[in-house]
Amino acid sequence: MSNQERFDYAIQTILNQTDRGKGIGTLGEKVLHAIVKLYKEEDVNKHEQKLGTYVADIFTGHSVLEIQTRQFAKLRAKLACFLAEYPVTIVYPIPARKWLVWIDPKTGEATKERRSPKRGDVYDCLKELYAIKPYLDHPNLTIELLFVDLKEYRLLNGWSEDRKKGSRREDRIPIAYDHSTMIGGKHGYDVLLPESLLAPFTSADYAKHAHIHSKRAQIALTILKSLSMIQPCGKKGRFTLYEKMGGTADSSAKSATRTR
Repeated sequence: MSNQERFDYAIQTILNQTDRGKGIGTLGEKVLHAIVKLYKEEDVNKHEQKLGTYVADIFTGHSVLEIQTRQFAKLRAKLACFLAEYPVTIVYPIPARKWLVWIDPKTGEATKERRSPKRGDVYDCLKELYAIKPYLDHPNLTIELLFVDLKEYRLLNGWSEDRKKGSRREDRIPIAYDHSTMIGGKHGYDVLLPESLLAPFTSADYAKHAHIHSKRAQIALTILKSLSMIQPCGKKGRFTLYEKMGGTADSSAKSATRTR
């Protein structure tokens, strides 16, 4: 089966279980996590396997897969244990396209879905990568950025007048596979360096070429410095200048693996 066919199968299987009251709610497992886990491994006997003092989402017998929808910091202890023994892949779902549905927590009434103008990209993983920065250069670690279309359900329970700001996200339901990008391990992190970015450059230059906010650019530069992919090379006013190391500029499009 193709990636899309396997993903569709996982969606149908998990949503059918949820409709029948099986599995998901009783285990406290969110639907997105459950669907991605089944997509990555159809043999449920390989799910939730105990390795030492920790439980792996998937253990194939020779490698570990962890499905992490947020908060990579919670993986630190597991990574310290698993990486010493096995190749580990962290699968991180990112919304390629997203439709929002708002739910009134009092009446249960749902609004008509509306598409968010934001499109997901590789820079959406920066905050999570920073949380596991000491492990990023481990040869056993690979990160799969799994881009999916999804519907996000949020409760109208926020503090603003329209009750949207500060609201709680109830769940995210995938509706289609888009593509995957592999980083880390043998794939490297060159995809985080825009090809159009010429040295020397500042954090503002990076933000402009990556089309991201300045705060996110600072996180990216910290990660890239820790991976010895860039280094400071001077000053431009109050801004630090950086240069690429190891000829990354020419190879950025080749290092990450993208699968449709």
